[in-house]
Amino acid sequence: MTAEVVYGTHPVREALRGRREVLRVYCSDRAARGADWLPAGVAVVSAERLSELAGSEDHQGLVAEVTPYPYVDASRLLERDRALLVALDEVTDPHNLGAVARVCEGAGADGLLITRRRSAAVTAAVCRASAGAVEHLEIAQVENLADMLIRARRPGLWSYAADAEGDLPYDRNDYRDGTVFVLGAEGRGLRPRVRDSCDTAATIPMRGRVESLNVGTAAAVLLFEAVRQRRGG
Repeated sequence: MTAEVVYGTHPVREALRGRREVLRVYCSDRAARGADWLPAGVAVVSAERLSELAGSEDHQGLVAEVTPYPYVDASRLLERDRALLVALDEVTDPHNLGAVARVCEGAGADGLLITRRRSAAVTAAVCRASAGAVEHLEIAQVENLADMLIRARRPGLWSYAADAEGDLPYDRNDYRDGTVFVLGAEGRGLRPRVRDSCDTAATIPMRGRVESLNVGTAAAVLLFEAVRQRRGG
């Protein structure tokens, strides 16, 4: 088993609280004095050594070696009663994936679906961008997103393409049943076959001069509208 690393205060702290095993923690002397949540036996090393371990200077004095990220099976997420999910169509930017993961975890979504190919995977950079949220969020990799959306169709589970040419404004749809929000990469958006595999679309009307929101912000708008509806808002 090959160890991976996470770095930064929030990613390391959430890794210690999360699902995967933390093999070893390295920290600077300053971080050791300021973080009373660190376990016993941490290795105090130089900033240069931390940068070497992290592959980045943006480590905030903390690096942890961890077991590989524990992806889950997509069917485990899709079969849940009244599932609330986000699916990303070939989003390659680690910062965007991390931002969406943080939104999903914060909104209490059941999970996140990403494509196995031509997509960012959960790396140290994604952990950092998510502020450690990936450690608590269930994420599944799928081979073919369009085929998965078609196979997942059933009463009580609806897929909504985030699309500027959508059928209805996002707040006119009913998300109280099982819901999958499907979002594409910035710039290109959803691939046509993925868009056509969704049950319908949800449009976020833009009032200013820019054409669209970034994928993390769009996910937040859609997810928290679903949360509002499910709470009887």
